[in-house]
Amino acid sequence: MSADSVPEQTFFQDPAIDRAVAMIMALAAELAVTKDRLRAMEVLLVRQGALQADALDAYTPDAEEAKKLAADRDAFARQIIEAAKGTQASLGAPADVNQRFA
Repeated sequence: MSADSVPEQTFFQDPAIDRAVAMIMALAAELAVTKDRLRAMEVLLVRQGALQADALDAYTPDAEEAKKLAADRDAFARQIIEAAKGTQASLGAPADVNQRFA
């Protein structure tokens, strides 16, 4: 039996809510895996002497890096808020997409 022929599970009156919850749960699962892998990478870097144990906790970005981090957070927050409001737009790939993944 193909996935297309299996009826969609619904828990809420609006199936869009079910799909949104499923997306949130999928993202939560991916985040949990990412956090586990990041923690493992930190442990391995410390064990190999490439990173001091408290280096990440003690890290303070310089002004330029702090500005970049803030801009990235702001853009991410705007994207999430626009999606929640239903005002997100379909955006094409950024102009530099080929350079990013070259």
